[in-house]
Amino acid sequence: MKNKIIILLALVMLSACKDTPKSNTTYQPTPSNYQLGEKWVWKFKGITTEGEVRSEGKDIREIVKIDGVLAMTIGKDTILVTDIVKPEESNTPKYDWPLKVGKKWKYENNWTSQDGTTGSQSQNAEILSYQEETVAAGKYMAYAIKYTGKTTNSRGYSADETEIWLYAPAIKNFIKLTQNQEDFLYVEELIEYSKPE
Repeated sequence: MKNKIIILLALVMLSACKDTPKSNTTYQPTPSNYQLGEKWVWKFKGITTEGEVRSEGKDIREIVKIDGVLAMTIGKDTILVTDIVKPEESNTPKYDWPLKVGKKWKYENNWTSQDGTTGSQSQNAEILSYQEETVAAGKYMAYAIKYTGKTTNSRGYSADETEIWLYAPAIKNFIKLTQNQEDFLYVEELIEYSKPE
């Protein structure tokens, strides 16, 4: 009888371990993972090596309901949650789901800023680790994803860059971004995360 209890306890512990987020593989969130009132707040600062502050402030995102459908506010924009979690149809995505330590891929992005400047990024991505990380908002299990490559724009700007994104599956978002572009350092860190009980 004692051996049966020990085996049963071992099986329960193994099945519990299998379901923990420490399993080292994370799939893309789905709309059902988000809830009304969920909110993320980051602080950000961009500074040159000479000490000139080029950007500083807060980035706030919140889950709201529009015509009965969940959406996320991002600054002045509002994007449907179904669009946020739509699988990216790209051979060079920002996140190559599922996330797993050691995974490598190529990320490419073309963009246009509000002033009409166009630009592009071409980076090699690698997931370095999955461990507990501490930021101003608290402690989270997070993937450290390193991106290295180049950013260029239509105004003649060209810079080698390295970015480290800390992505926390529990909150479906990044908790910290550290970006180095030659003479410029940009850091964005989560300072608050909340959701209705």
